[in-house]
Amino acid sequence: MEFFKQVDIHWMSKAKFFFSLSGLLLLIGIVAYIHNGGLSYGIDFKGGTLVTIRFAQAPNVDSIRHDMEAQGITQSSIQTIHDPASPNTHDVEIGLQETGTGTQALDAAESTIIAALQHSFPAADPTKKDFNTATAADFADYLVSKDPLGLSTSAGNRYSQLGQQVADFRNKDKGGLLTSMADLNGSGLPSQVVTSLQNSYYAGPFAVRDDAIVGPKVGAELKRQAVYVTLYALAGMLVYIAIRFEWIYGVAAVVAVFHDVLITLGLFSLFHQYFEISMTVIAALLTLVGYSMNDTIVIFDRVRENNRLMRREPFPDIVNRSINQTLSRTILTSGLTFLTVLVLFLMGGPVLRSFSFALVIGIVVGTYSSFGIAAPMVVAWNRWRGTNAGVSTGSAAGNRPGPAKRATA
Repeated sequence: MEFFKQVDIHWMSKAKFFFSLSGLLLLIGIVAYIHNGGLSYGIDFKGGTLVTIRFAQAPNVDSIRHDMEAQGITQSSIQTIHDPASPNTHDVEIGLQETGTGTQALDAAESTIIAALQHSFPAADPTKKDFNTATAADFADYLVSKDPLGLSTSAGNRYSQLGQQVADFRNKDKGGLLTSMADLNGSGLPSQVVTSLQNSYYAGPFAVRDDAIVGPKVGAELKRQAVYVTLYALAGMLVYIAIRFEWIYGVAAVVAVFHDVLITLGLFSLFHQYFEISMTVIAALLTLVGYSMNDTIVIFDRVRENNRLMRREPFPDIVNRSINQTLSRTILTSGLTFLTVLVLFLMGGPVLRSFSFALVIGIVVGTYSSFGIAAPMVVAWNRWRGTNAGVSTGSAAGNRPGPAKRATA
């Protein structure tokens, strides 16, 4: 399928414009980076508290986010967790930016999240306590105050054990969440204790399943690993292209990919208040690296084919012809991919917004760099070297056979 036939665009004559445009975009990114003091990192890198909440019914994540922002919790990340082993559970991971380390910071963050969620999910009966957010100590204190077994002076130790038994039944047997207080009837607890709990507690719509602190040291290690992974990928691609084509093609392709990543990160810095760098964004950047490199290799492969057929033509004309011949393929593949990620960006919700933004920018810049940066670099190198040679086709570059010379006496 071809969108265009007999295309005759002189891409290499616009090389100065391409380089100027890229320089401007890189300059904007650098200025934004300096002005904003760097990139905006998510909890994965910056550190913070992660609390996993289990809901009785599938919650509306956007509604939770809106309600938490209304309670003043703006620096948070909220995403659903899908566990194939437990398809009927409804877990949501809520992260707060770093507020400290240790159990005090963990408890404070957990209390903040629970308080915000209680505004979103008000109590069914305000006169009762939430069973699903209570701790073993809460159950023990309640039982001591009510003394449903009539133990009087010996109530302390016995009710501490029963309080732990109630919490274990909820957490281990019921997956951390009771959907109804009637579930206590099968807990094995004394009937007086069950009746007392049912009279004073209600089954809340959510419960805390897990909590953890991601420290700044872990975030710094993740940053280093993300950089190393990207550099390893680029090094492998450089070696592959240098073997398949020539080393200058590998250098040009890697420089173009660096160009794509830097421009994408520059735009993240420019719009730092809307998008942050997380592990999903790193995944998007690695996807961008592969996508951009693939598009560049397609053009270089066509240059190699045309170099065999058009040996006597100037190398810039060969590159122009190659880009024009692959233009329909580029528009078809890049255009459809761009439309897909654009829909994801517009309708995917806040959880995927940073990820899809990286892909939207990356596909546009990656497609542009293949013909606007990588190809002109190869042409500029051959012009500087003073040869019309392109990709080696069997004979040494620059030593292709020319017209036979007339013999002289």
